[in-house]
Amino acid sequence: QVQLVESGGGLVQTGGSLRLSCAASRSIFTFNAMAWHRQAPGKERELVARIRSSGSTDYADSVKGRFTISRNQNRLYLQMNSLKPEDTAVYYCAAQPMAWDRNSWGQGTQVTVSA
Repeated sequence: QVQLVESGGGLVQTGGSLRLSCAASRSIFTFNAMAWHRQAPGKERELVARIRSSGSTDYADSVKGRFTISRNQNRLYLQMNSLKPEDTAVYYCAAQPMAWDRNSWGQGTQVTVSA
């Protein structure tokens, strides 16, 4: 198990930037995958970006070219640029230490983008 704590959310205007951070209770560098998900009001949780142990990344089509996922030994980051009102959601960090593990989740951080 790994404990995750997100930070960095807040209120920003359209076109602005935010950097989310997820602090892990142990090293994440060899984890099978780390990811950011988000859930907007009335919608299902969706994958935003994922980084695998190899360093390869995946992004949702809606954030490609605007968001960048990265990591260091104990932290996962999400740099969010050119933010839009539709990016408003609670953002969650998820960790999958091994391929057969279920995700561990953080408590989430609110991102609100005003028009």
